[in-house]
Amino acid sequence: MAWIESDAKFDADKMMQPIIGIASKLVRHDSGLHQHQKGQFLFSEKGAMTIILGDSMSVLPPQRLAWIPPGLIHRVQLREVVNYRSIYIDASIFTHLPKGHTIWHVTPLLRAVLEMIALSDWDTNWELGTRENHWLQVLWDELTFGKTENIQLPLPEDYRFQKLNFSALPPELKELTKIVGASEKTITRIFQKETGLGYQAWRQQWRLLKAIELLSDELPLMDIAIELGFSNDSAFAQFFKRMTGKTPKQYL
Repeated sequence: MAWIESDAKFDADKMMQPIIGIASKLVRHDSGLHQHQKGQFLFSEKGAMTIILGDSMSVLPPQRLAWIPPGLIHRVQLREVVNYRSIYIDASIFTHLPKGHTIWHVTPLLRAVLEMIALSDWDTNWELGTRENHWLQVLWDELTFGKTENIQLPLPEDYRFQKLNFSALPPELKELTKIVGASEKTITRIFQKETGLGYQAWRQQWRLLKAIELLSDELPLMDIAIELGFSNDSAFAQFFKRMTGKTPKQYL
């Protein structure tokens, strides 16, 4: 059995099998902070996921694959309906997996293999010589030679910014000085030190991640533009193409 109801309790670490695949349909879900002894692949056919990874935030749109290494504290949040696939892997056996959080573009071949693994029975034999092991070899090849994407945003750790709501549009720099009681110069210096970006550049990157999430929810461009503080959908589309090299329609 690989299909899991949205309200079912499940703990892959209590299962002895080296690979556990599950499929589910989740609606406005929040996993809360947690970690696994097994590593985890996350994939969505429809709908986006926001992944909080301690000192960073990433967005996983449809047709992208995320790897969360074992032991990494994380939190997965879903705004809308997501056709969810997850594959838990014992990284002590499959030692060539990435050491850090990684996101790949999903090719049609990779998508087919992920679906086969995620829907496989939990007692599947994955050893060499089996058909299922050939699926794994294709998976490793697709990940080795596949295109990765940087859909991540480092988060500031300074105590003055812990009150920021990272799910809402961050304020302009001038407004932020009033909220945290620090000068524009100090805020910029802290963000540069802790995230590698000045505040203005960090805010633009936040808007990009949020735009990807909202596009994945199939919202009209004008609605996205308004939520992200753009004057109109044309201004938003220009921003998106400048940041990604693609129009919003081309990206997903």
